Amino acid sequence: MKASQRDFSNVAQRAAGSLRIAFFCGQDEAGATEAAQRLVGILPEAGERVEIAGATLRSDPVLLADEARSTSLFGDKRHIWVRANGDEAHDAVKNLLAVIDGGEGDGACPVLIIATSATDKARTAKLLENRPDGLVAMFYPPDFRTITEDVMTIAHGEGLKLGRDVAERIARAVSLDIRLARSEIAKLALYLDATPHAPKMADGEALDAIGAATEEDGFMPLVNAVLSGESGRLAAELQRMRDVSLNPVAVLLAMERRAAQLAQLTARLGPGGRIDDFLEQEQRARRVFRNDRRDLANQLRRWNAGKLERLVLRLAALHRALLANNQAAELLLSQELTDITRFAAARR
Repeated sequence: MKASQRDFSNVAQRAAGSLRIAFFCGQDEAGATEAAQRLVGILPEAGERVEIAGATLRSDPVLLADEARSTSLFGDKRHIWVRANGDEAHDAVKNLLAVIDGGEGDGACPVLIIATSATDKARTAKLLENRPDGLVAMFYPPDFRTITEDVMTIAHGEGLKLGRDVAERIARAVSLDIRLARSEIAKLALYLDATPHAPKMADGEALDAIGAATEEDGFMPLVNAVLSGESGRLAAELQRMRDVSLNPVAVLLAMERRAAQLAQLTARLGPGGRIDDFLEQEQRARRVFRNDRRDLANQLRRWNAGKLERLVLRLAALHRALLANNQAAELLLSQELTDITRFAAARR
């Protein structure tokens, strides 16, 4: 089976009962992770989570089949959670499917794979897309309007009544990362003592009170400095990253989301399009936040489709490097962001 963010909820409900392996992919890593967590919530018996790295499965392709068929010490139900890069888990998935098709997969627990920098054209996806016990879910980067609506939906489920202005503040503060948005909403519900049975109105003052991240405290000033080629701002932004202890992987995820957004905007703009007029239309359609227009216009003039494609691949490679060497993640990120800033600055 195949799904995208548009129909994932319906497909997941149908697939949950017979699911063996789910493969979550696409440029929106945050959305893919969120969807995987939602799927765990509707599995008949999810049980405990067993986490396995994709690199581990690449070096030991038999491990997944063994783990899926084994039981916990106390015989409890469980599911396997794999975070992989690209097709790292391909051979392991192939081995597990061979075991299942050979009639030896009875009792095997569900496997959920979140694959960074993979698409529904990946080899692993091809193994699963036509199987009734397999699911391939592809997630594209969300736009501002979509995340705002998702924030309002999640808030409603937590017993919060949000005005659109507050939902937009949350969407922007978390840089369109639905996982961070869910965390902010949970804090807001706790602060207001809101429940689905006793809903509360959440206004801007309540949002300020819980210390929700703002644009100035978050990732976007650094992301914009890099992609706009603002070399003069870069040193101060990198220092701020260290001072406020911004997570390097989270910064990179924000960078990847903005690069993917630029790629989508460039495709819709087309060659020779008038950037300012185009962004005006995008803002009216609530796909672009008005405070982002100046930065987006600058970045669209610096990055064409070909350059963006190479940038996305470069960021994906950096993502793998950060996960493989977390002790030097901040240094690796700083070096790479410096190189990207210099490249963008040279395009003036």
